[in-house]
Amino acid sequence: MAFDPSSLKYDDKGLIPAIAQDHATGEVLMMAWMNAESLQRTIKTGRVTYWSRSRQSFWAKGESSGHVQRLIELRIDCDRDCLLLLVDQTGPACHTMRRSCFYTALRDGAEVVIADPIA
Repeated sequence: MAFDPSSLKYDDKGLIPAIAQDHATGEVLMMAWMNAESLQRTIKTGRVTYWSRSRQSFWAKGESSGHVQRLIELRIDCDRDCLLLLVDQTGPACHTMRRSCFYTALRDGAEVVIADPIA
């Protein structure tokens, strides 16, 4: 069956959440938003492209930092309202220069930073 991006469930702004996960380790790297066009660009080029809500424009991951995400596999959840991108990540995924955006843990009622920026 051929993939049809219109079969996905986008929010009222035409966006769908996309979770990037390291294809080799399973580490969750980040979450961002895609629309139908950024999804098509990702599939066509193999380079992950998101939709930036703040800039209202396409954002090819790594276009300024060089920390590119190469798509290995795209997965769609059972409700068709969330995407899982299995990626090959070059450098840190987070704009804070950490491997993952999920570097703060809640432990015993306190926030604890569990990962330092990559030097």
